[in-house]
Amino acid sequence: MKNSPKDSKNQYRTNEQIRVPEVRLVGDNVEQGIYPTQVALRMAEDMGLDLVEISPSANPPVCRIIDYQKFLYQQKKKQKELKAKATKIIVKEIRFGPQTDDHDYNFKLKHAKSFLEEGAKVKAFVFFKGRSILFKEQGEVLLLRFANDLEDYAKVEQMPVLEGKRMSIVLAPKKNASAPKKESPAN
Repeated sequence: MKNSPKDSKNQYRTNEQIRVPEVRLVGDNVEQGIYPTQVALRMAEDMGLDLVEISPSANPPVCRIIDYQKFLYQQKKKQKELKAKATKIIVKEIRFGPQTDDHDYNFKLKHAKSFLEEGAKVKAFVFFKGRSILFKEQGEVLLLRFANDLEDYAKVEQMPVLEGKRMSIVLAPKKNASAPKKESPAN
């Protein structure tokens, strides 16, 4: 089978593009071993398939006799599957004021727990308006308390950092976030 012009852009050399004196043939439909390149090409041609260089860095290069278009399709399919399995990182933001009261704090803490259980990262930040920047220590204490209350669900990925009028902390879910430890009353 002849190569189309677009095949020459691919990472695998095929048929006449393989210019080494001998190759190692592997695969299901051939006797495995080292063959002169011309013999391997003739074998592929007799079967109506392509000689494809799988591992060019080996000595001698490893080739396989297969249908090249089918091979490319399977490679694309594998790449797609790997991409689908790759974890997508979601970052949820939770916003506080420097003087957030307990009810709001507990409400946001409950949401943060559910986000972490879903596997999302949580970026909590305190936004300072106007002169409230004077209470930046209070904001830092609030964020550290937030991280401490979530220690069963998350680990701190980034400690509190002041960026302009925002102080933020990033929490990543623990691997066993779905089964947090039960705390005993310490009073």
